Amino acid sequence: MSTAPLLEARGLTVSIGGTQVLRDVTFSLPRERILGLIGESGAGKSMVGRVIADQLPPGFAVTAGSLTFEGADLLAMSRGQHRDLLGRRIVFIPQEPSAALNPSWTIGRHFDAHLAQLGHPRGQRREAALEMLADMRLPSPRDTYGKYPFQLSGGMCQRVMIALAFISQPDLVIADEPTASLDVTTQAHIVGLLRRLQSRHRTGVVFITHQLRLAAHLCDRVAVLYAGDIVEYGDAAAIFRRPSHPYTRALDIANPRFSGAWRALSAPPGNMPGLNDFAGLGGCRFAPRCADAVAECSAARPNLREASCVEVRCIREAARPASEGDTDAPLAPAATVPLLQVENLSKVFRSGGLLRSKAQTRAVDRVEFSVAAGEFVGIVGESGSGKSTLGRLIMGLEQPTEGSISLDGKVLGHDDAEWRRRIGSIQLVFQDPRSALNPRRTALRLVTQPFQAAEHPSLAALKDRAAALVRDIGLPGDLLARLPRQMSGGQRQRVNIARALCARPRILIADEITSGLDVSVQAQILNLLLRLKRQYDFTLLMISHDLAVVRYLCSRVIVMRHGAIVEEGSTEQVFTAPRHDYTRELLAALPPEDLEHRWAALDLAG
Repeated sequence: MSTAPLLEARGLTVSIGGTQVLRDVTFSLPRERILGLIGESGAGKSMVGRVIADQLPPGFAVTAGSLTFEGADLLAMSRGQHRDLLGRRIVFIPQEPSAALNPSWTIGRHFDAHLAQLGHPRGQRREAALEMLADMRLPSPRDTYGKYPFQLSGGMCQRVMIALAFISQPDLVIADEPTASLDVTTQAHIVGLLRRLQSRHRTGVVFITHQLRLAAHLCDRVAVLYAGDIVEYGDAAAIFRRPSHPYTRALDIANPRFSGAWRALSAPPGNMPGLNDFAGLGGCRFAPRCADAVAECSAARPNLREASCVEVRCIREAARPASEGDTDAPLAPAATVPLLQVENLSKVFRSGGLLRSKAQTRAVDRVEFSVAAGEFVGIVGESGSGKSTLGRLIMGLEQPTEGSISLDGKVLGHDDAEWRRRIGSIQLVFQDPRSALNPRRTALRLVTQPFQAAEHPSLAALKDRAAALVRDIGLPGDLLARLPRQMSGGQRQRVNIARALCARPRILIADEITSGLDVSVQAQILNLLLRLKRQYDFTLLMISHDLAVVRYLCSRVIVMRHGAIVEEGSTEQVFTAPRHDYTRELLAALPPEDLEHRWAALDLAG
């Protein structure tokens, strides 16, 4: 049996023009092992995956190094030979499944076409697809098989992409943020499937993620990338326990903790440099953001050196202990008369037509709770638990089947006057700012939309309001002239928040607003919300599947399952001593912060 690595990169360099985007990337992946690629957006993680999958963007090219798959250099192959491996022996799970799936094809047609290409007999394709969809924990696989991508949530589309990848029983999987949009229990299940695939087929996995704790449990080795450089490389557990590079330490302390004393998050200053900035970074590319940087750091690019059983690209011989933020958690407001009261609230969706019996889905089921002014309340649960539908009901985007929603003791109706009152007091921050922001409007017009609709202000007044908003959310004033496509993901989300705050709402509903963000950008957004709470004095309903984020922000938590509330209480009480079996199931699905405790998800591999 060959002992050659399944995948090996030696000095891999990718350039555009004269700029090196990846510099001298070197790693090795044996069969039945997982290599984690860690870093912020723009670090080069996905670029490595694109080289393997022969999907480099136009203008980018490999200018040095080698990349071998089972000893054969992928870069020396003809394009046809490389393409023959893809979809069969090498599969790629993209970060944005909605862009990868053909919107005019049903999910079933995607599977049929893929399985036909793999040579599966026509009569066996449907059952093979249904079996894999069921393995992905998709509700009603037969219904999913007949739907189009736009009829599925982002998380469901991601699971479809994973199913399409796994069904070929590949030798190598490149998974680009495959669990970023999934809830904790589905994430745990997908991780178990990865392990099971490895044990059955000795598959190797390149796992691209920004979730350090997930990588520490799942991956055998980790490469931490920054601006195209591997800055730390080695055993995943060793790097997680004691990160050696300042950038790795910065990512670690930007992650909210799920246990222990509450600590304010600390994110590295500034942003990942863009391609236009690379030419001016002659030495360590992290130096401009590094608290430990000295003049020597910018003089020449450091080499990888051995340090505590890992390799690190830093001139420092010893790691300085990471400085963490304050330990005083934000105080919950004193109990007052409820600002928001939800009573016996239900929402039933009906499907079917005249020739079919109408099926009913009870998305929200007799929900009751109240929220005091100034409270930050988390709403958690799996995908399909009713969290987002509840938020849309409170916002007025859906009408309840039964029950009521009261603001200041007055029931909110749905006529025009009540609608204007509602949107003046309640604002929703959407999960995906890319789709929520009009691509043809500048930031100035976007952040002041509520102001324009309500008061028809002069241009000077618009500019004054916009300048104040972007200053409050920590963005430069020159951003006001930019379109959404000219902003980073974190900047778009801040603009999304600023627009919601423009009307000075009393209640802000945040629906998965940190899902998919880098840990450093997530830390900035979470700290921004805590700061804006003091400045704008709003109440927050935080809808999230990230329990650590909810623990960081919220003093109280509501747990939902199948549209109903199954548990409610202070965040610490619910998360440390849960009373309901479902809450305990959610908590058990989290990757433990202590690596000495084995993650139960890994035992699903058998």
